[in-house]
Amino acid sequence: MSPISEKAKRLSLRVNWVVERVCVALLVLLVLDVWLGILARYVIPLPMTFTEELARYLMIWMALLAVSSGIAHREHIGVEFIFSRLPAPVRRWLATGFDVIAFVFFAALFYYGIGFAEKGFSRLTMIYAIPKGYPFLGVPLAAGMACVQLALIGIHDFFNDTAPKALGATLVDPGDD
Repeated sequence: MSPISEKAKRLSLRVNWVVERVCVALLVLLVLDVWLGILARYVIPLPMTFTEELARYLMIWMALLAVSSGIAHREHIGVEFIFSRLPAPVRRWLATGFDVIAFVFFAALFYYGIGFAEKGFSRLTMIYAIPKGYPFLGVPLAAGMACVQLALIGIHDFFNDTAPKALGATLVDPGDD
């Protein structure tokens, strides 16, 4: 593996390590929030309406951030049947091309997501009465993280000595050690 490819791979895995921990923390908060909502509704009759709105925002943030983790592990959608039957040079260029197309998509989502979040700061959430821009910031943040991962994966694919064997091939291969 070339030094550039190795550095891109290591950086991608480090960024992914942080994103995975954030997603797990959001999941823990989500589970606790849902349990509190269940307890408040059925066990302890308390008017805790905020749990439903918080659960919605936690779930959206967690799902959006998990996209970059899926990209880092090459678990995004691809046409594997055709890809795996192509010769190695074609697979390399095709994988890099897919990365570029996905990067353009997420860069546009990042750009328009910033405008979306900006407009959200002029509207308030129903229960918390906080600006909706804060929950909406999950869109450009997740798209930015996806762009970072796609750039690192694209560098890894382009500079790696061997072409990817499959679109779903993870960066952590048993033979890499």
